[in-house]
Amino acid sequence: MPPVRDIKLLTEKKLLVLENKAQEIRADILKMLEHAGSGHSAGSLGMADVFTALYYHVLVHDPKHPNDKNRDRLILSCGHIAPVHYTTLAHAGYFPKTELQTLRKFGSRLQGHPELGKLPGIENTSGPLGDGSSQAVGMAYVAKQEKLPFHTYCIMSDGELQAGITWEAALFAGRNVLHNMTWIVDRNNIQIDGYTEDIMPIEPLVQKFEAFNFHVIEVDGHNIREIVEACAYAQSIFEQPTVIIAHTTPGKGVDFMEFEPIWHGKTPKDKAELNRALKALRTLNNKITTEGN
Repeated sequence: MPPVRDIKLLTEKKLLVLENKAQEIRADILKMLEHAGSGHSAGSLGMADVFTALYYHVLVHDPKHPNDKNRDRLILSCGHIAPVHYTTLAHAGYFPKTELQTLRKFGSRLQGHPELGKLPGIENTSGPLGDGSSQAVGMAYVAKQEKLPFHTYCIMSDGELQAGITWEAALFAGRNVLHNMTWIVDRNNIQIDGYTEDIMPIEPLVQKFEAFNFHVIEVDGHNIREIVEACAYAQSIFEQPTVIIAHTTPGKGVDFMEFEPIWHGKTPKDKAELNRALKALRTLNNKITTEGN
């Protein structure tokens, strides 16, 4: 049984720094999407707090040594929210922030969906929804068999829980007690065709995961302290794998994007709409400052 990782609790000062960082990441997501002219806004904005918590406080990783064999693995199953992954990696020092403006351009390393080997920090090729769950399970299984210290995280959308491959992976994870793996579900209730519960209901989600022998934790996906504490708690559980259901607002921080399925795969259409979105971000929660930036 591997040692429990020491994920320290957040101080108020560190929490403010991370909240500010999440806002910087949201702003850069909007800029890159408007420049690209295509991509996915809602989920990328909605998961900025989760990615900030992971890369700036939870994950064992080193941008200067992205292939360290003991690094934690983060698998992005819902590859369409690549903008938040790319932006977080750039802010964390994996590649220059200026490269964000090449998103979806011909010859760019920042493709519409991430591809293994194109960028440092990318752990898997994603595209078909649901595949990441099996990729994460494979990595966690190898780590457990070979007694390697790293923890595997898998970010997945709620819409992809409609895919059978996810539940096949869950069966394997529960059967093999992959306690060294944590799934994080972006429960934003939307998918490309509308609301998940209108298209193919996935509730009762907690009971379903529990039936597959997962420990379930629910959090506010915009509360960085809750996210960090849930990840720390997950690593203290050795009897079963853990899934964190992160309840998020699609398009978080931009009033005209929030909860609107149309923004699942839509970007700001021009500079005027981009500036309108950035202005909304600057007043999020009325407490974002420049401290720590």
